[in-house]
Amino acid sequence: MLKTDVVVIGAGAVGCAIAHELSKYKIDVLVVDMNEDVGGDASKSNSAIIHTGYDAAPGTLESQLVVAANSMYDELTQSLDVPFKRIGAILPAITQEQFDRLPEIKEKAFRNHVYDVEFKTGAELLEMEPNLNPEVKGGLYIPRESIIDPFIFVQALAENANTNGVEFMLGARVKDIKTENGKIKSVVTSCGEIETRYVINSAGLYCDEIAEMVGKAEYKVVARKGQFYILDKNTSCKVEHIVLPIPTKVTKGKLMCPTMHGNMLVGPTAEDQESKVDKSTTSAGLDSIAADVKNLVPNVNIRDTITQYSGLRPNRNPEGLHFDMYEDLEGYINLSGVRSTGLTLSVAMGKYVVQQMMYHGEELELKDNFISERKGIIKFSEQTPEVQDKLIKENPLYGNVICRCETITEAEIVDAINRPLGAKSVDAVKRRVRAGMGRCQGGFCGPKVIEILARETGRSTTDINKNNPGSYMVTGTTR
Repeated sequence: MLKTDVVVIGAGAVGCAIAHELSKYKIDVLVVDMNEDVGGDASKSNSAIIHTGYDAAPGTLESQLVVAANSMYDELTQSLDVPFKRIGAILPAITQEQFDRLPEIKEKAFRNHVYDVEFKTGAELLEMEPNLNPEVKGGLYIPRESIIDPFIFVQALAENANTNGVEFMLGARVKDIKTENGKIKSVVTSCGEIETRYVINSAGLYCDEIAEMVGKAEYKVVARKGQFYILDKNTSCKVEHIVLPIPTKVTKGKLMCPTMHGNMLVGPTAEDQESKVDKSTTSAGLDSIAADVKNLVPNVNIRDTITQYSGLRPNRNPEGLHFDMYEDLEGYINLSGVRSTGLTLSVAMGKYVVQQMMYHGEELELKDNFISERKGIIKFSEQTPEVQDKLIKENPLYGNVICRCETITEAEIVDAINRPLGAKSVDAVKRRVRAGMGRCQGGFCGPKVIEILARETGRSTTDINKNNPGSYMVTGTTR
């Protein structure tokens, strides 16, 4: 039986942020996730926005954590080498009814201590975003709304935590949690049993099922599907800011914004469903995105889509972000209701969890040798010609372009596979270096990525998965 001090269930943004924060202390931590890679479910299929919390419910834990987290990203993304930009968001009011709601939204922002939200006239917004609906009457500008690469962000948290001693057990489904005399005893997984003093349930979509194992499921999680379009980098209609609709009680609405890599992101929907695995896209859902976003940006060219995808948000019923510890179950921490702001608040939640552990008697001592810096994978295409020549001389694999759409070299793919918590599947490579995320969606580079994965991991090409075990890319030979 393995033994550790803390088992974190879930390797999404929140789980990895908690592990990253705990890695600063002299305590043994093991992160368990049923997926083959870090990144969770919601954390790798969202809008990639770092929110300010201007529209959170005032006075809630969610508001507290999101507002606190936003200011942490400048330093954190620099030290962990994560792509991040403060591009700002605009909230245009197209109808008079929407315009009349702007003071209420601005006042809510003030109640959330987000004081830099500003009114803009229709003319000012059109100067900022010429492709906006020319009927815009005015709106709000939220300058600190930002975009990030969510894949690299979660990987960076996990890699840095791993460098500082946190262990990861991936592809391990939690089957049971054992307790004894009102205390956590162990976690039973498909890969073995782990003796532990703490269990931190950050399982997102499945947090209610984990909570049920210890009799603490006073809520249910319903998957809320969000469908998206990704438009080609050369699409004819672009925006420079995050363009947000006036939010409703159910959803923040369908937006249009740039990604860190120059594509346009359009969506999402908000559709509650029973299934926690159905991530299919539908013509009805995608059509609704096109119709709604055209109200904001009439010339958006949906025909320039290179792919569509959907993600599932863990919608809690009763709703609301919850952090729970229990007098009758020592060592169990339950997180639930982490929804669309989960990516943003993850880093604040990591600090909040650690502080609550100390409030409840855990004596945590900081390490003397914590490594705060993490160097990401070199992006060959972003280097100067002089640096590119130097890289090729040092490592000829930089001279072999595997993904033509994104100009990804073999050296970058090899690095993605061999670094801490490296890629073991085609999708894991894609999330780390974008091979397969370009216009052809892996049609050209896919076979080469499989060959490189097989070579670097010592496996046959027939053993390489798209993502989770059994999702084989090659089934055999033809000759």
